[in-house]
Amino acid sequence: MRSGTVPALIALFFLTAQAHAGEIEPRSYINTPVGINFLLAGFSYSDGGLSTVSSSPIKDANLKIHSGILAYARTLDVLGKSGKLDVILPYSDLSGSAMVAGQSVERHVSGMNDPRCRFSVNFYGAPALTLPEFANYQQDLIIGASVQVSAPLGQYDNDKLVNLGNNRWFVKPDIGISKAWGALVMELSTGVFFFSNNTDYFGGHTLEQDPVSSTQLHITYNFSRGIWIAVSGTYDYGGRTTVDGVRSDDLQDNSRVGITLALPVNRNNSVKLFASNGVHTSIGTDFFMAGIIWQFRWGQDL
Repeated sequence: MRSGTVPALIALFFLTAQAHAGEIEPRSYINTPVGINFLLAGFSYSDGGLSTVSSSPIKDANLKIHSGILAYARTLDVLGKSGKLDVILPYSDLSGSAMVAGQSVERHVSGMNDPRCRFSVNFYGAPALTLPEFANYQQDLIIGASVQVSAPLGQYDNDKLVNLGNNRWFVKPDIGISKAWGALVMELSTGVFFFSNNTDYFGGHTLEQDPVSSTQLHITYNFSRGIWIAVSGTYDYGGRTTVDGVRSDDLQDNSRVGITLALPVNRNNSVKLFASNGVHTSIGTDFFMAGIIWQFRWGQDL
């Protein structure tokens, strides 16, 4: 069984109404033996600005974020197809400064981000296999889908423009295709974020946001002994907001690139290193991010 069967889960924080862009998760649609449990713990550091339109009260923002993550995942047999359920609990410490209405202000906040839960299933090319059966499996073409839900349980102050939580739900259905040519794998996925309204936005206003489409492309090369490296790109579009019925000129048109390296430690443990950076940002977070994730797996007599 290869190392790194759970996605990188590297997007560990949200900032404002325009967040959720630039998440990079290679190998989301691969086959994994059923009945395996994964525990992940990680840390990331990000540094950058907050890109806004000219009408935004926030100018020249510079934010530094230290984030930790704890996650659990389990692979499933879903009517004979391989599936997975994962739960993600992130925590962040944010500090930075910006110009608001012509005055310099600082923000330092620590707390939980909005937690997430995701269910995924590969409905073509990835049958549910036990660990002994998986030894003879070779990937060709995999087609899968997932749905992710985020609950508004993270830190949120309604008198602040920058928070760790968003005070609203989102649901993201996603579909992906993964094709292998020997050790080289190409994965393409696309999904859409659908947001509920934030009825307590910045002093009691109502924030609405259009859906955001998110497309990812990953090229992964699998070395021997479970080592793999992925080069990734993402593109996000949409998400124009409305505050108290007034339409904003804040359409997202953002792209990022990233790299992920997985290194097995032993049969049960592995480490992932990752980094990403913005290529083009119209609205949202324009930042550099890097981090590390430790993964422990058990089950099926591993």
